[in-house]
Amino acid sequence: MSGILTAYPDLLAAGPALVASDLPVADFSDTPVWLSFVKALFLFVYVMISMVIVIWFERRVIGRMQQRPGPNRLGPLGLLQTLADGIKLFLKEDITPKAVDKVMYIAAPLIVASMAFVSFAIIPLGGDVQMFGHTTPLQLTDTPVAVLLVLAAAGVGAYGFVLAGWSSGSTYPLLGGLRSTAQVISYEIAMGLSLVAVFLYAGSMSTTQIVAAQSQEWILGIPSWYVVPLFFSFVVYVITMVGETNRLPFDLAEGEGELGGGFHTEYSSMKFAMFFLGEYINMFTVSALATTLFLGGYHAPWPLNLIGDGMLSEGWWGLLWFTLKMWFFIWVFVWLRGSLPRVRYDQFMKLGWKLLIPLSLAWVVAVIAIRAAQEGYFGEGRWTTVATLVVIGIFVLLGIFLWDRRAQTRQAEREQRMAVPPEVDPFADGYPVPPLPGQKLVEPRRAVEAAQPVAARTEPAHNDTDTEERRG
Repeated sequence: MSGILTAYPDLLAAGPALVASDLPVADFSDTPVWLSFVKALFLFVYVMISMVIVIWFERRVIGRMQQRPGPNRLGPLGLLQTLADGIKLFLKEDITPKAVDKVMYIAAPLIVASMAFVSFAIIPLGGDVQMFGHTTPLQLTDTPVAVLLVLAAAGVGAYGFVLAGWSSGSTYPLLGGLRSTAQVISYEIAMGLSLVAVFLYAGSMSTTQIVAAQSQEWILGIPSWYVVPLFFSFVVYVITMVGETNRLPFDLAEGEGELGGGFHTEYSSMKFAMFFLGEYINMFTVSALATTLFLGGYHAPWPLNLIGDGMLSEGWWGLLWFTLKMWFFIWVFVWLRGSLPRVRYDQFMKLGWKLLIPLSLAWVVAVIAIRAAQEGYFGEGRWTTVATLVVIGIFVLLGIFLWDRRAQTRQAEREQRMAVPPEVDPFADGYPVPPLPGQKLVEPRRAVEAAQPVAARTEPAHNDTDTEERRG
């Protein structure tokens, strides 16, 4: 402990060096403006084709999980069903209720759809590729705080949900919009805390540098993907990304049984299609971000990364590996939707505020201590890192013990409150209530009075003097 206190001023003074990074950045020097527009078009087509496929994929997989074929009429294996549904939405009548605020009513779906596309702009789909005689990264842009741009875009997208509910002029959409806003705010905090550990390990918030940091190898050429050392951050991120995208089991803003459709109840035709589009693009955005931060981005998995000295991670090969990793998370979304029911709203908020956020804060402190030990701020040598891990493990075990003890106490109190009383008065609340199994009825008061002697039931008379004293 004294060593930690002694090193604490040095740790504060060397804080920037703890997270400093000398990793390579994306080089856009050979990318003219017209090529940036070409890459933007490529990115748009890539996302739209992926969205069309995932809608078909989700319906087919959930159909199989429910022992039914799913869409299988239009085209081979029903591949054209999504296109037919899009044409149907385009040709449907666009109904605008009279009570809506038309400006906000129209702007809400545009905000949701546009923010979903903006977030995808900083994701590196691959390394440097050749396009029309120019060497350019397979990425639209990158900034030193690129990951924060994704969180900011998600926060702005929440305005679309709340504006859609407020401008509809109806009760259920307003409740859905408020739920969606509370949901995004609550789970974006836990998501941001889960990403802090990644920043500490990579030493950067740039998506390009984070991917480059995971290209380093451990023993036997295994890549140092952050999903292994930062597994807790990975689990928290996966939970929060489901909450961020309003997907089952966290689609509380669209609860059909509670809110009749939620914030988009009053929308139809292409306005509804934009919300639909934004939801699925957000799925790809959070999946692509998870691939970038935890699964090595566009780098080939082990042992394919050993072939040709990393040849399969260069050029257009990176797009293949990135797409496969991203689709793994898409499959997780589909699997959760087909397997889990919708949770209650209070359970959902309790999970975010009472579990994910406190544990994420504790995890960030632990990662800071581990990184400081690895950099030698608590002393030189490998044993310093081991001692730090042991201390963290002791605190973790102590926290688990206290948590379990508290849970047992609450469970005992809950069982005591819900324990069935041995006797029940059927007329206690004015309504006859039948006894539960194992209970017996309390004898009525009149029957008890009738069984008592007359002298015991007769109250003694009070004289006038006693009455006057009580009044005084």
